Amino acid sequence: QVQLVESGGGLVQAGGSLRLSCAASGRTASYYAMAWFRQVPGKEREFVGGISRSGGNTYYGDPVKGRFTISRDNAKNTLYLQMSSLNPDDTAVYYCAAKGPPYFSDTYSYTKSQGYDYWGQGTQVTVSS
Repeated sequence: QVQLVESGGGLVQAGGSLRLSCAASGRTASYYAMAWFRQVPGKEREFVGGISRSGGNTYYGDPVKGRFTISRDNAKNTLYLQMSSLNPDDTAVYYCAAKGPPYFSDTYSYTKSQGYDYWGQGTQVTVSS
């Protein structure tokens, strides 16, 4: 089992940057593939980015490609999301998620929220225009 706690959310102006963190406790983070999702009221949870256990492979949703970077520090049991060139459409609650074995076998599987075993409580990001 792993517990996930997100932090770093807040209010930022359009064009600004923000870095989210997700601290994992319990089982070591390197045991899990991980990802960031986001959700606004009335909409389904949306894939933002995913990262393999080693950090060697990363995947992004189309709306954030070129603006967001997902990374992890397994020594610190922490997942990160560096967000830049933020716009109001990025306003959402951001969640980190973890997937244990059996691990994803293809890129598409990273994008489906149903495939993850553990979730954090979320952190609000609000981008003002």
